[in-house]
Amino acid sequence: MEKYKGFILYPTYRVRDDKAYIYLIGKLDSGKTFCTISEFRPYFFIKKKDLVKAKGIAMFAEEDVSLLTMKQEPVVKISVSVPQEVPGIRKLFENASIPCYEADIRFSYRFMIDHLLQGSVTIEGVPRPPLPEYEFVDLVFENPKLTPSDHSTELKVLSLDIETNMKDNSIYSIALNDGAYHNVLLLKNKTHPEKIANAEFVENEEELLKKFIEIFQKIDPDLVTGWNVIDFDFAIIRDACKKYKIPFFLGRLKGESSLRITEDYFQDSTADFSGRQVLDGIHLLKTSFVKLDDYKLGTAAKHFLKEEKLIGDENKGSDIDDAYLNNPQMLVDYNLKDTQLVLDILKKSGVLDLTILRSKMTGMPLERVRGSIASLDSLYLKALRKKGYVAPSLSHAVKENQITGGFVRKSMPGIYDNVLVLDFKSLYPSVMRTFNIDPLSFVEDISRENDFSKLVKSPNGAYFRNDSGILPKLLEELWQRRDQAKKRKNDLDSFAIKILMNSFFGVLASPNCRFFSLQMANAITHFGQHFIKMIAERLEKQGLEVIYGDTDSIFVHAKMDDFHSADLLGKKIEKEVNIFLKDHITKEYHRESFLELEYEKLFVRFLMPMQRGSLEGSKKRYAGLKLIGEKNGEPETKLDFVGLEFVRRDWTELAKKFQLGLLDRIFHKQEVATFIKEFVSDVKAGKMDDLLVYRKAIRKDLESYTKTTPPHVKAARMLDKVTSNIIEYVMTSDGPQPLSMRTASIDYQHYLDKQVKPLAESVLCFFNQTFDDVISSSNQKKLFDF
Repeated sequence: MEKYKGFILYPTYRVRDDKAYIYLIGKLDSGKTFCTISEFRPYFFIKKKDLVKAKGIAMFAEEDVSLLTMKQEPVVKISVSVPQEVPGIRKLFENASIPCYEADIRFSYRFMIDHLLQGSVTIEGVPRPPLPEYEFVDLVFENPKLTPSDHSTELKVLSLDIETNMKDNSIYSIALNDGAYHNVLLLKNKTHPEKIANAEFVENEEELLKKFIEIFQKIDPDLVTGWNVIDFDFAIIRDACKKYKIPFFLGRLKGESSLRITEDYFQDSTADFSGRQVLDGIHLLKTSFVKLDDYKLGTAAKHFLKEEKLIGDENKGSDIDDAYLNNPQMLVDYNLKDTQLVLDILKKSGVLDLTILRSKMTGMPLERVRGSIASLDSLYLKALRKKGYVAPSLSHAVKENQITGGFVRKSMPGIYDNVLVLDFKSLYPSVMRTFNIDPLSFVEDISRENDFSKLVKSPNGAYFRNDSGILPKLLEELWQRRDQAKKRKNDLDSFAIKILMNSFFGVLASPNCRFFSLQMANAITHFGQHFIKMIAERLEKQGLEVIYGDTDSIFVHAKMDDFHSADLLGKKIEKEVNIFLKDHITKEYHRESFLELEYEKLFVRFLMPMQRGSLEGSKKRYAGLKLIGEKNGEPETKLDFVGLEFVRRDWTELAKKFQLGLLDRIFHKQEVATFIKEFVSDVKAGKMDDLLVYRKAIRKDLESYTKTTPPHVKAARMLDKVTSNIIEYVMTSDGPQPLSMRTASIDYQHYLDKQVKPLAESVLCFFNQTFDDVISSSNQKKLFDF
């Protein structure tokens, strides 16, 4: 039998003759598509002691297995014919107080987990040509041998974009672009010329849809993308297909494709095209932790490509209508360029490659790589089974108490020279490895333990067995892979591994996880707090000044004028603390320490602001000149911000420009009075009107804002149609108005009072000055004279 290597795009199942079959559809390295069909029985587990009772409740097949619950109780395997039987039997059993194990795992994922499959696969079998059911699959394998693999398969990506009539959403054109094919299907109008570059005319909307489906299936993409492509493009295409009674068939197996459109801003809409994945460009950026001011295509294109759309967002609908009637070549060029921008953004940002990599690491389909709980299941359950255990079913526990967060030390506000930042590398994963924090090693009932010397006690009183845990082992393997990726300078691999490692703590703290335990999660945070406090106290005893601490970081004022000496001090602290930690953890816990304090950076000039309206220091807000090198004996620096208005989306560009200019002058000990006065004058003169836009996210339906009505909601309610959860508005003499519909004059005093003055005073206060003092003063007394 031959071996074929490929990538699984779409796991699903079908029932035939009362038997269940797993279908894995994907792409082979040869470029051909495949579908494997494997007969597979749904199953779960119950305790062996409950078997007699269970037989009196339901019909099932039983099988003896050498497996235990995580509390060391023998189990028996319960099998049924089809997946639909499992929920009913589980409910009957649980109503009879018979706990079920692993009874909630999706059927196709169960198959993937049992076969250790994680994206890439090796297929060993004899293929046969497809039957009509598999119209768009090249090779079909029945009950092949499937083994995990680790290789790269080239996937075909199609970018799609439609343009519509502003009044009734009827379709003008559909652009399809996979690199080789890049063309636009255009609805013919009697005013159009005979030929338009990169366009194919169709006579009516019905023909447009039929032609689109025909070309789509001929291109046969593995991945389909676009911008808001599910909620807008495919939703309109689907509704139009329904109107003309055209099958909405865009998958590889027979049967209509489907969409799940959600209005919830915290959930993404999804598309189910059998054998393919639909990945919205917006979702890919968000799930890859790319932050932009907003997620419009024009914004992303400008950010990544330094390019702009051919038609801007202002008056977009009417501009498209006009282009269709009077300049169809412009419409075609615009339509096609949007598809190219999406492809270029995904390539430039690396988010598609990152998503594929995360799929291969976790076994999750591409559209579900953001599912950290499902990802942990995929990895953990495989390792758990190897150890001879089964996991509990998800019970949707109620989170009665809040998890303890990381320690945030009270800050000492001020402007400093030479501040060291020392950071625990991957603190929570390090804690989990060091102290064997794991669902399998967690001791729920301490009274049943015989040898306390073999237990690790956390600061919150939770206990863990001092043996080999699964999560620490997974983290160790991921750590090694990340180190290798860093040596190869493969930032993409390194980032993907970091995302996965950091997700493990959050999963244990979620009631939606089968291993949820507040005690276990709090053990991690309490250990983190314990060591960050211990190291801070140790440094203070050595005469150093700790001005701030936050979760995994310590900020130390070096009290040195020379940045060379401060830099050497940072390296010395790193070395001494790590030696101390290794010795301390070996003596106190009889464990090897994986905690590592890293001298992360040096701020040669540093601002720790006060809380507004208070003399208390701020938390999670600071800025400074970070040392990045040296030239001619002088430090080379870069402005670095955390939490300040400069990096917050809900402040205007005006505030960011002012804050950046002000701090740059303060950090370089330059005078600021003239800068502030001229800035205020320019605002009042209208020279900065393009910087006055507020961008604020709507977090729920507009109708849900009843108690208070924030400015962005007022502005959103003026719009004819809300097309994004990010609302752009300006403050006017008549209050907030949408940017695209402003009628009143701009309220400049609002911007000076709310956006400029607070930022000025957050710095001027350290020089016993106020914003009003600077604006009204005619003398040029320098700040640094105070």
